[in-house]
Amino acid sequence: MAASGTSDATTSTTPTTAIIGPFHDALHTNYIINLGAKLDSPTSYEGAVTEHLRMSGVYWTLAALSLLRNAEEVDTLMGLTSSIVGKRKAIVDWVFACYDPRTGGFGGNCTGWVSEGVDSSTSTIDPIPHDGHLLYTLSALQILAMANALDDERLNKESIVNFVSGLQNEDGSFSGDEWGEIDTRFTYCALSCLAILGRLPLPSWSSEKHQNVRGDVAAIDIDMAVRYIISCRNFDGGFGSVPGAESHAGQVFCCIGALSIAHSLHLLNGEASACDDYSNNVDNGGADLLAWWLAERQCDSGGLNGRPEKQADVCYSWWILSALSIMGRVGWIDTSKLGKFIMNCQDDDDGGIADRPCDMPDVYHTFFGLCGLSLIGHLGKFGSKEGRTYREIDPIFALPTDVVEKLGLRAQVIRNLNGVVDDRLRIHCILDGSK
Repeated sequence: MAASGTSDATTSTTPTTAIIGPFHDALHTNYIINLGAKLDSPTSYEGAVTEHLRMSGVYWTLAALSLLRNAEEVDTLMGLTSSIVGKRKAIVDWVFACYDPRTGGFGGNCTGWVSEGVDSSTSTIDPIPHDGHLLYTLSALQILAMANALDDERLNKESIVNFVSGLQNEDGSFSGDEWGEIDTRFTYCALSCLAILGRLPLPSWSSEKHQNVRGDVAAIDIDMAVRYIISCRNFDGGFGSVPGAESHAGQVFCCIGALSIAHSLHLLNGEASACDDYSNNVDNGGADLLAWWLAERQCDSGGLNGRPEKQADVCYSWWILSALSIMGRVGWIDTSKLGKFIMNCQDDDDGGIADRPCDMPDVYHTFFGLCGLSLIGHLGKFGSKEGRTYREIDPIFALPTDVVEKLGLRAQVIRNLNGVVDDRLRIHCILDGSK
């Protein structure tokens, strides 16, 4: 697997599966726009049980709408950078209210936030943020990236970098917060945060150089971080949450995404590098073994599951397709059947997408369902039919591709076995897809 060293400019491709439908654009848009008010209601059960992860919920909401509408429409409809009179203050202001100066990271929510149109004269305290956590710090930065607010003077980048670097452990892993839980999800979050902030160093074996990385200060030990990821690989080609843990599609995305951001995908094929001495001595079979394990996650319904013997779930349309997209192997599953499964999970009365047909929709599955439709090329076809230009999702950073390009983010992807690459991936560095 040889690196080209530059973004690919040769023949490119996108999935060519036949269009299916109908796609409920207006219903989905209304569902997303009105969701915040429903969750904020004091009688909302869903709002109460998801209060602790509201930052990620807002990210899923904005990112979902950002695939269906342009940046200006999203700002206007959601009040991203300015308040919606009588409804709520700007989302960006709320994000900063969730910043935890004690830890240097962002929490999942804050206590005492007063919405627009509500009498704040009785409030005697400032909003109190929840404890900082890597999950919500990444969601906050993704929101600010979509809002073009990463240069806001309220964003204390150095404190965030220190927060992230302070959570790296001696073995290269990352804890999610000060309480110490370790998971490969947090490695992905850490590397993605630093990349967005322009503070991610490249590993010692990488010859890549790009302008978005400041090389003067190494925020983390990136070599050790990559070595830890490789140690979490299993005999079946998949990755677990920690070394020896069961392979899971969600963890696969986190590990493949982290390796992509760290320009270390060549290690999937066991190529000689400074990392070899730190492998877990598993015959990993290259990228093909992992892609085969992911392809086996497709069920008779066309949907994808996260582990063997589990039901299909729309969210794995993201976790699996993103990893396959990064590795240039989307064609290893039946994308037409998957597209039909996602479409069958739409709520054709109220909008939104559920985990599986006939279940209640939620914003988590709505976002990841739209991502799945984007990654197999269906969303763009729906847009053409509707007379709209839908934005595409980047499979590495989980942001619209135009946002990723504007930020100058360049990760690493693998050209497919036919020597071509999806159009959306051409902004990244390309590896040849040899076995």
